[in-house]
Amino acid sequence: MTSYPWDWQVFLQDTGGGETYLHWMLSAWGWTLSVAGLGWIVALVFGSLIGVLRTAPNKGLQWFGNAWVELFRNIPVLVQIFIWYHVIPALVPALKSVPSFVLVVCALGFFTSARVAEQVRAGIQSLPRGQMMAGSAMGLTITQTYRYVILPMAFRVILPPLTSEAMNIIKNSSVAFAVSIAELIQFAMQAQEETSRGIEIYLGVTALYVVSAFAVNRVMAFIEHRVRVPGTVGAAK
Repeated sequence: MTSYPWDWQVFLQDTGGGETYLHWMLSAWGWTLSVAGLGWIVALVFGSLIGVLRTAPNKGLQWFGNAWVELFRNIPVLVQIFIWYHVIPALVPALKSVPSFVLVVCALGFFTSARVAEQVRAGIQSLPRGQMMAGSAMGLTITQTYRYVILPMAFRVILPPLTSEAMNIIKNSSVAFAVSIAELIQFAMQAQEETSRGIEIYLGVTALYVVSAFAVNRVMAFIEHRVRVPGTVGAAK
């Protein structure tokens, strides 16, 4: 049986544009992290807001929050990217001038926001009802109670599942290749066609995804350790 002729020198080859495939791959990694990072910010902002609305006493706000979650959670992220890229600009011509990068960030962020909203809702509802009453007893408004009492405790509870969502958004960012964003998958597909060294190329890309996800895991674990309530198991000293 003939062994595979490994050729890791492929990453040092010139692409024909004055850079190596390694440089191209690292640039693509930057785009992947940019899409994932900005998408995560959008997801946290909207997911937190929608999660709060789903626990609000107002039925109309609850309905809006539930509709948001069901809409964005039940449509595949790739389909949502195509909708943002092809459908919405056709309905709103002003968006035709918006860079595809921004549209992908919105699609990925809103898709993930539905999942974050579920985590936030679960975190809020896991707290004792006395937390809300304590805020009212202190003279806080509902908004202030959520801001200063409920959400700080809820986020401590949901940090582990949020870690999974933060790692997932890095992996989900790979669908950005569908609208020609120069991220890792786009790089891998083009580099494999040009070099015919698919195994080395895809192993390199896989390694970068693993490094990215592991780094996010460690950062979130550090945050979880630092914000844990004093006196609980594993709390920061």
